[in-house]
Formats: sequence, structure tokens, C-alpha cells
Amino acid sequence: MPSRIHVMSDHLVNQIAAGEVVERPASVVKELLENSLDADANHIEVDVEQGGTKSIRIRDNGHGIHRDDLILSLSPHATSKIKSLEDLERVKSLGFRGEALPSIASVSRLSLTSRWQNQTDAWTVSTSSLEQNDIKPAAHAGGTTVEVRDLFYNVPARRKFLRTEKTEFSHLEDVVKRIALSHFSVDITLRHNNRAVKQLRKATDRLQQEKRIAGVCGPAFIENALFVDYAIDDLRLWGWVAQPVFSRSQADMQYFYVNGRMVRDKLVAHAIRQAYQDVLYHGRHAAFVLFLELDPSSVDVNAHPGKHEVRFRQSRSVHDFIYRTVHKAIADSRPEQAQNRLDAVVFDAAQATPQSSADSISARTGSAGMYRQQRPLSFAVAEQMSNYQQMNAAARDSRATLDQDTDAEPIPPLGYARAQLHGIYVLAENADGLVLVDMHAAHERITYERLKQAWLNSGIPSQPLLVPIKIDVSEKEAALVESHPDIFAELGLEADRTGIETVRIRQIPVVLARSDSEALLRDVLSDLIKHGSSTRIHDVINEVLSTMACHGSVRANRKLTLPEMNALLRDMEQTERSGQCNHGRPTWVQLSIAELDKLFQRGR
Repeated sequence: MPSRIHVMSDHLVNQIAAGEVVERPASVVKELLENSLDADANHIEVDVEQGGTKSIRIRDNGHGIHRDDLILSLSPHATSKIKSLEDLERVKSLGFRGEALPSIASVSRLSLTSRWQNQTDAWTVSTSSLEQNDIKPAAHAGGTTVEVRDLFYNVPARRKFLRTEKTEFSHLEDVVKRIALSHFSVDITLRHNNRAVKQLRKATDRLQQEKRIAGVCGPAFIENALFVDYAIDDLRLWGWVAQPVFSRSQADMQYFYVNGRMVRDKLVAHAIRQAYQDVLYHGRHAAFVLFLELDPSSVDVNAHPGKHEVRFRQSRSVHDFIYRTVHKAIADSRPEQAQNRLDAVVFDAAQATPQSSADSISARTGSAGMYRQQRPLSFAVAEQMSNYQQMNAAARDSRATLDQDTDAEPIPPLGYARAQLHGIYVLAENADGLVLVDMHAAHERITYERLKQAWLNSGIPSQPLLVPIKIDVSEKEAALVESHPDIFAELGLEADRTGIETVRIRQIPVVLARSDSEALLRDVLSDLIKHGSSTRIHDVINEVLSTMACHGSVRANRKLTLPEMNALLRDMEQTERSGQCNHGRPTWVQLSIAELDKLFQRGR
């Protein structure tokens, strides 16, 4: 017999809500830490046992909870952070839904102890005494302690899906790391089974912030990181982006925050991936710690029950802003800043997080430390030179000979060439020591950047098709072609709507004359619908130019003279992204005198 409609009990409602908010111990820690931060705490202690499945205790020194609000705080939809629809549209707090505490309490044994600011007495309540409204006095300093024991004890189906203690603690630790990176002014201590795992002290200046980041992401990240701080209108993006040589095999070191809230957003990921597209191996992932600040009314943080995702009201503007800022940061750093940058950062070995052997190798290769990678210059590409032998070598010769006294003027970042090895590598001497350059990879990047700049300066020339191509599309895609002819014109495409669900391609970029025009247009339309813009044609053109640059660059086993080698070094210093070839490989590495001495055990 079919069941009649009935009202579910409050306890069952809370358990269903818990399924959206509480997935594992890490979810509990996230919600409780966000509550502590919203309470203006600047000191938080996190103690967990057995990966958080047995107990989680979070203690803070925030403003606490008033005695009369203790029981109410464990009731559904009760919050101090939202009072009207206007508040919901301008959310500034991390937590606001009023579901976390009652949801957690419905699937665990929870106790809540707090002392309201400026009061002398503390009070405690637990799930076992909740029905009797039994509030007891307690000994507690200012702030709040929440203890969660036996998670999912009453929901065995959920408990059996929990992983091993090690796995659950790994997820929990990652949450603590992410929150620690977003609130530098807060001391956070993490203990597991009574053993201190993380002790992150508050960071009041940039140096201390970088020490905290090094404690979370490892020293190699900061050694290879570029600091970004750019603002326009009500958008500001600041933080650290790793140089391309510090790439990862997976997206495990990508920390992005919107108004202090950690998010995993597809639009953000796409913008950053586009910014790195020319300088990363296929299948490699960028590393970054970035903070986006904007008007709270410009972003909807209520798009996901766990608040992992957000929606931007001006998504295209945000996407372009992030892309351009990160793209410029990668291309806009001077080589001579590298050593000063590294000397300024002092790491605490006790806070450093060891990396896996695979990532350690990736970090050493072409990076600060054993091998220090070049930081590219601002875009200042010299005029295209088809043959280095035609250069004015007289001025360069005076500084390139082995017996030249270079003390009279500053030594360039990449120094002066001394020799060529096996027709592949250029050996140069600079103020720090020895520079090794892969001449083909370096020249390939230089040629590629010049081809791109020439292409951009002249626009995207297009040619009409002898026979226009008719394509069946959706009504939405056809409307997009009809309403945005300017976007397609910028991309060198001319297409018009010929029916409710048909369009016709009449003109395409010259360089893509042999490409699949139909597939190209469909990809562009897909990008426009998803991201509000498209770089599809530029990407394809860049692939063509990259191939042209590869074939037009100096080949291995070609003997270069000292003036030619020095000309290559100077062009590298003037070309953006010259630290990586078109395929993401490093173009040069450096061994300092100290590192060379270490190799030969000098001074021992």
C-alpha cells in the first residue's frame, strides 16, 4: 500500500541535512573552523583522534556564544550572520546557513562550551541534555570549544564509507592547511592523537606569510613563486603563483580564495590554466596561492550546500581579470630579482612539509636551490633577426672575450658566454656562477614570442571561403552567432545565422585554412556559452606558430661563435617567458659557486 505524505521529524531532517554538509571528519573541521573565524578568533587549537572519527575538539578565543543562545545555536536555520535578504546578497562571513552545528549534532555526540565576551561565567550544553534544555556551568576561558565524538555512530551506513585513519586525517589536514593560508593573522595548532602536527604562527608581514606558505606548501614553492598584487575597479587579485618549472603532476597545490572563502571554481581554474597554456607540459598543473577580493554583492556564495563553489555575477570580467593578471605575472619578472628574492626568504625547517620524491625532482629541476630558474623580463622583444651572424657583433665582442674585464659595468643576469658543449648547450658565466642554456629551446621561445607579437600587431587576417560551410547548431548557439558578430570578427571568423538552428561560415583565419572549420566554430561557441569568451582560435594559431618557431630555430649541433651565443643570452633577457620553451621545458638552469663547491667538496 502506498505511503501517505507526512512531516519528517526534526532529527531526521537534520540527518538529511548532515548528508549535504558533513561528508567526513574533514567536513566537520571545516565548518567549525569557519565558525571560529567568524567569531573573530585569532588563536585556534584543533585536536583529533583516529583521523577525526573518534573525536574532534576545536577550541578558539573568539567572542563566544551567549548563554541564552547555546541551545538555539544547535537548532536548524539559527544563525547570527543573516537577518534579511539583503544580508544574504552581501555575505561577508564564512558560515551563514545555520545548518552546520545541528547537522553535526544529529550524527555525533556533540558538546558545546562557551564564554560570551566580557562575561565571567562559561556554560556548556551537549546533545544528550539538549531535549531537557539542560545548560550547565563550566570552567572555560573566553571563546568556544566544540567537541565532536563518535562521528556517524548512529548512521552506520555512512560510517562504513569512511576510509582508513591515515586517509581521513590527510583530508582533515588539507582543510586546516587551506584555512590557514586564508587567514594569516590567526594562530592555528593541529594535533593528531596528542602529537603536534602543525603549528602555524600568525603572519603580520609578507616575509612571515611566505614562511607560513612554506610550512604548508614546502620551501620549493616559495623559492619558485612570483608575488602578484593587482587591482582594477572593485577587483583585486593578490598572492603567489609558481613559475612554470614548478609544475605538478596533479592539481594538489592550487589554493584559491574569494573574499577569504576557499573555493574550487571551474571558471577560475579555466582562467589560470589559460594563463599557463604556453609554458606547461601537457598534463602538468600549475601551483598557486591566490586571493580574489571583490564586492560581496558581485558573487553568490550560496551556490553549493558545502559552499565549495561560487557564482560570479560578471563571470566574463572576472575570468578575463584573473587570466590577464596571472599571465602578466608569469611574463613580467626580471632575472636579477631572483637571487634577491631567495635571499629574503628564510625558512623554518620544522614547519616545512616534505614533498614526494617525484615532486622534489620536479622542484629541483630548473628551480631555485640546486638549479635556479630564470624569471622572465617584461615584454620588450627586439626586432626579429633571422641570423645571429648578421648582428652587430663589434659591441658584443668587447664584452664576450675570455680575457675581458667585466668589473667595469654590471654583469647581465645571464652573464657572458664562455663555450658551447656538444653543439647543444651554451656555457655562460654570471655573477652567481655557471649558467647552462639549451640553445635550441631558448631560441625557439624567442622566435615564437616574436611571431606571436607580429601576429597580434597585424591582427588576424582572414580569407573568404569559396563555398560557405553550412552547420546545424542549437537555437541558442545560432542566436549567439547572430548577436555577437564582433566577437567572431576579432577571431578572424565571419559567420551568420541562416535559420532557426543553422549558421553559415563565410570567412576563416588564413593560417587555419586547412583546419576543420566546423569543429573550430563549434568549439568557439562552446567556450562562449561556458565562459563568456573564447581563446580557441588563438590557441590553434599559437600551435601553428609554435611549430613554425620550432622549425625556424637554431638546431642542435650547430656551432655558434661567442658573439652569437651572447646575442642569444641578451635576447633571452629581453623576451617574456624565455625561461621555458614552447613545450614547457626549462631553457636554462644555474649552478652557483657555492653549489659547485659543494659538488667538489671544496671547503671540507
